Amino acid sequence: MFQEITAQIAYSSSFPYLAIGVTSIAGTLGWRWWKQKNTYKSLQSLPSPPKHWLLGNLPQVLAAVKQKKYFKLIFDWSQQLGPMYVVWTNSYPVVVLSKPKVIEDTIINGMRDGSLIRSERSRKAWNDISGPILLGETGAEWQWRRKAWNPEFSSSSLSKYVEIINQACEQVIETLKKAAPPKEVEVDPLFVELTMRVISSLVLGIPVNRKSVSQEGPPLEVAKVYEAMSIVGYRFLRQATGEKRWMKYLPTKNSRDYWAARRYLEEFLTPRVDLALQMREQNHTDLPQVSPLFRESMLVKIAAKEPKYNRETLIAESVELLIAGTDTTAHSLSFAVGALALNQRVFQQARVIVDQAWQSQSGFNIESLKELAYIRAIFKEILRLYPVATGSTSLETQRDTVIEGQVIPRGTRVFWSILAAGRDPEVYANPEEFLPERWLDKSKETSSLPIIGFGSGLHRCLGEHLSMLEATVMLALLLRYFDWELVNGRSSLEDLQQNLLIYPSDKMPVRFRLRN
Repeated sequence: MFQEITAQIAYSSSFPYLAIGVTSIAGTLGWRWWKQKNTYKSLQSLPSPPKHWLLGNLPQVLAAVKQKKYFKLIFDWSQQLGPMYVVWTNSYPVVVLSKPKVIEDTIINGMRDGSLIRSERSRKAWNDISGPILLGETGAEWQWRRKAWNPEFSSSSLSKYVEIINQACEQVIETLKKAAPPKEVEVDPLFVELTMRVISSLVLGIPVNRKSVSQEGPPLEVAKVYEAMSIVGYRFLRQATGEKRWMKYLPTKNSRDYWAARRYLEEFLTPRVDLALQMREQNHTDLPQVSPLFRESMLVKIAAKEPKYNRETLIAESVELLIAGTDTTAHSLSFAVGALALNQRVFQQARVIVDQAWQSQSGFNIESLKELAYIRAIFKEILRLYPVATGSTSLETQRDTVIEGQVIPRGTRVFWSILAAGRDPEVYANPEEFLPERWLDKSKETSSLPIIGFGSGLHRCLGEHLSMLEATVMLALLLRYFDWELVNGRSSLEDLQQNLLIYPSDKMPVRFRLRN
């Protein structure tokens, strides 16, 4: 009884402090809500999806990410709400754009005059994959990284890699020859191996030949490296759309998978990075364990000319380039194979052009590739209809900015749906049709069509030329050797998912037949 009375006295004496604490928290939250509502008042006039009173649209966004349908959600909202709308995550706004010209002008002009920079959330998400990287930096930190890598990915530099790319593509052809007919082949994993072997050869000096041994470090095990890349890429997407950074330390399956993937990638890359740094310190002294391919790799060149790079940042940058140089081109190639199977007019026209180029040069080389403008147009059309990177980063306004007559307050994130932009009927005539010819038309109306799949301005995709070169060679070889059909028909092009990038859910199974 005495204890009960004592407890009641203690409770009654602490109650005022508890009430004051609750009132203070409620007041703080209320003040923050009022301040944010007042700050972003100009955005209230924009259309917005139905939202939760406290969390805004965050539950819908996170649910879409979990279902790997985030791009579809943003696309659907763009179709329903128009070319500019606002998504509310808690009480913070994200303005979403879907007009190609508006997206291009916003990115180019905003990043040029400093009114827009990569958003803090996306920068932190990129840099938290493994360490500070090009995609996660801005200002001077971005500039010296971009300046170091630009020459390595220029069209003139990549021309000397045609032999490596052709060798990797020929391996794919030999695999398909053994499988055809009547075996079905999932082409998406096949193209993932192709693009990973190419980017690993160029950046890390690993031979593209599956049977060759890499003496500078562990072998390239494509399936294991790809699984690790997918895990860290998916974590980026979750964090960029609202997951907190500290959640990677929780004892969850996602966290365990992330740390295991990150550890595996670092173990794969560290010996090669350390060797490149050793060569820098020894002023490129020839080492007995260094192959000519590794000596000419981008990793060795960048380490030698940019002293700001150390082990941590070179490992992180290598992870970034492996991810960027693999999935984007691989998935786009899968969509190209699928679209060609369903569009026989384009297929046959492309084959005639490929055969002519082959016969004129007795194979594919730098000269014959110049004759394949139609094949490059096919790939551009794929990037329009199936933009693999439909929005993996966002910008943030540094001051009040006007976009299409709408005042966008300082601190607002700006995002875009490339999938919706690529199907804008005001820019692309007959947007749902597969028409590569639109990219070859020299008329005033079509000669300046935006190729938005590679981004815009100074931050345009570093690997644009490499991607176009790989895709042109691979598609030309496929057309030269095979006829094919989709196992699952049009659903392979319609049932899509998104990890960091968009990909076909069924891995694009195809039946190939050798040409007569």
